[in-house]
Amino acid sequence: MKGHQSAARRKSRSVSGQSSSPTKPSAQSSVRANSFLSKRVLLACLVLIAASVAVYAPVRNFRFVMWDDPEYVLDNVHVAQGLTWQGARWALTSTDAANWHPVTWLSHLLDVQLYGMNAGPQHVTNLLLHIFNTLLLFGLLYRMTEALGRSTFVAGLFAVHPLHVESVAWISERKDVLSTLFWLLTMWAYVAYVRRPGRRRYLLMLLLFALGLMAKPMLVTLPFVLLLLDFWPLQRGLELPRLVKEKLPLFALAAVSSVVTFLVQRQGGAVKGFERVPLSLRLTHAPVAYLAYIGKMLWPVRLAALYPIGTATPIWLGSLGALLLIGVTIFAIRAGRRHGYFPVGWLWYVGTLIPVIGLVQVGDQSLADRYTYVPLIGLFLIVAWGAPELVARWRYGKSALPFVAACVLLACAALARVQVRYWSDSTALWQHAIEVTEGNYTAHNNLGAVLVKQGRADEAIPHFAEALRIRPNFAPAQNNMGMALMWQGKLDEAARYFGEALRNQPDYVDAQNNLGMALTWQGKLDEAVRHFDEALRLNPDFAEAHDKLGNALAGQGRVDEAIAEYTEALRLKPGLAEAHNDLGVALGRQGKLDEATRHFVEALRIRPDYVDASNNLKLALASQGKDAP
Repeated sequence: MKGHQSAARRKSRSVSGQSSSPTKPSAQSSVRANSFLSKRVLLACLVLIAASVAVYAPVRNFRFVMWDDPEYVLDNVHVAQGLTWQGARWALTSTDAANWHPVTWLSHLLDVQLYGMNAGPQHVTNLLLHIFNTLLLFGLLYRMTEALGRSTFVAGLFAVHPLHVESVAWISERKDVLSTLFWLLTMWAYVAYVRRPGRRRYLLMLLLFALGLMAKPMLVTLPFVLLLLDFWPLQRGLELPRLVKEKLPLFALAAVSSVVTFLVQRQGGAVKGFERVPLSLRLTHAPVAYLAYIGKMLWPVRLAALYPIGTATPIWLGSLGALLLIGVTIFAIRAGRRHGYFPVGWLWYVGTLIPVIGLVQVGDQSLADRYTYVPLIGLFLIVAWGAPELVARWRYGKSALPFVAACVLLACAALARVQVRYWSDSTALWQHAIEVTEGNYTAHNNLGAVLVKQGRADEAIPHFAEALRIRPNFAPAQNNMGMALMWQGKLDEAARYFGEALRNQPDYVDAQNNLGMALTWQGKLDEAVRHFDEALRLNPDFAEAHDKLGNALAGQGRVDEAIAEYTEALRLKPGLAEAHNDLGVALGRQGKLDEATRHFVEALRIRPDYVDASNNLKLALASQGKDAP
């Protein structure tokens, strides 16, 4: 019996040996396959990086644009100080720009600390974040689906689609690319938690989500997207109560962020009331906006920095749009049994746009390209996974698909490269917006403001007039018209426009300051001081108002008080050349010529072409018996 068992064991070992002998080459083949796959993954990453750089390389030479960039960076006295403890405390508590996003503020502080007020490197920071986001999206999709080609295509569309240019090429949209970085990192942490559940992984996910909300609150929809991923491609089943319970801390953070954001934006005047944008207009506009974004995704031409709110959308058009959305949603859900990507991609798109679709109206735009940065990923998923299934029955469909995909990406890249150049400076940005939109009073106003800064007031006035024709009570255009007229020496007309701006918007800080300037030039110093004081009551950190108040006080003979205002202006904004020059003049009146000279020299260092400072320096040196340099 033992001999029989031994024979059987020998036979078993023999059979096992015969069957195992071919497994060695198979294992080697697996290693070679994995090595080849790794090379393909690396190649895909390099292609995605190269495509992003090819599209966005010009941004390294771009300037700041006169649209939010002054408020976020250029004229922000806190950001100008760089990354300091004081600046960090401000970032954590600030509600400037009608937002609470401390992580975004910290990134701007760090930029200034590293690069100063040089716009080029700050643009490059946005580009680097966009590249990281592209690679994270690619890696995440590949990790979840193991579909290399489709994951690459989605990431490629994300990298080079023209609708994403605004998020990347605009320094003030740092919050978009930065928050998306945390969005994708949160998703990576979630997938890691799903595969190996543990407290540390869950806490890491919560931390990343919280940081993302503090970069831009649009992440409030991320918990819903994680539920979609549970359905596809993670295949976690349909136990919805368990999956929702698992994400309750995420939903709680999202709810708190939503409340804080609404309160801050309403306090900052960014939320438009129903008297400005009626509920009926919002309800009819929202479904049309969903379809408009899809149209822009498919045909990304005539893109603008701002699309103005026009006349009310006809009820029939809004109703038709709503029916189409409902129909597609029902179809997507029914198709989910066989094509899980369809409902996930569609609901990703619909859900992530809800905060910015216009039901709560923030700002004067009807649409915004930057709002599509994350939502379009859902539609990209549908295209990438649906196209192969659609052409599978065609004779040459499968073989032609890579070529078609490459053509689509190249076309998007070419259009995006064209769109990028419009963000090179403020003039190009707003001229293009006027060309591709109708009734764009904001674009006319902003272009006029740029022309005034360039000393081209005559060219600016027709743009302000057009803005006021389209929207007669538009306070920013009234204020800017006053500025243009003031530089032309038409002080009475200028003061009238500033007054109209304040009647339409009593808390308009710039108009208070500008009216004070016009009154100062008219010699009405008592009235001027009152308007400067009001401007500083509304914004105590308004360095220019401190400087102009100093001028009015100096005109009244209150030189000591004027010097105090100039000093405060320079404390808030050390690079304010006008304050250095004005302080130099005041010190000169007190006979402090050495100190005055230092301030004239500093004004010229900041602005070498500053004629008044140059003349004042020569006078100060001549008074001391010194030769001008």
